[in-house]
Amino acid sequence: QVRLVESGGGLVQAGDSLSLSCAATGSTLSSYTTGWFRQAPGLKREFVLYVAPNGDTIVSADASLGRFSASRDNAKNTVTLQMRNVQPWDSAVYYCAVSPRPTNSINDYHTWGQGTQVTVSS
Repeated sequence: QVRLVESGGGLVQAGDSLSLSCAATGSTLSSYTTGWFRQAPGLKREFVLYVAPNGDTIVSADASLGRFSASRDNAKNTVTLQMRNVQPWDSAVYYCAVSPRPTNSINDYHTWGQGTQVTVSS
């Protein structure tokens, strides 16, 4: 059974770049679609992007505004979310999750990490 652990969150300033890592144990991420989601206080969890098994990456235009990307390191069994020019509205708990198929639907993701907090100060 796959287990996911996110890391890399913290307090940053507006305009900074930040990378979040999703590390998997128990299975290989290249067998799944790995998605990144975020949830701010009082709001629903929203889709950020996913990396499909073939490496294709689909990014939410609304969440990213062209600033987010992702990569998978098969040797380390990690997927990294790269964020640049972060802004206060990017503050949220960021979660990674896996799905058996490429999808941006939160309901299709069956295993989740515990999340990592990102706080962006202005």
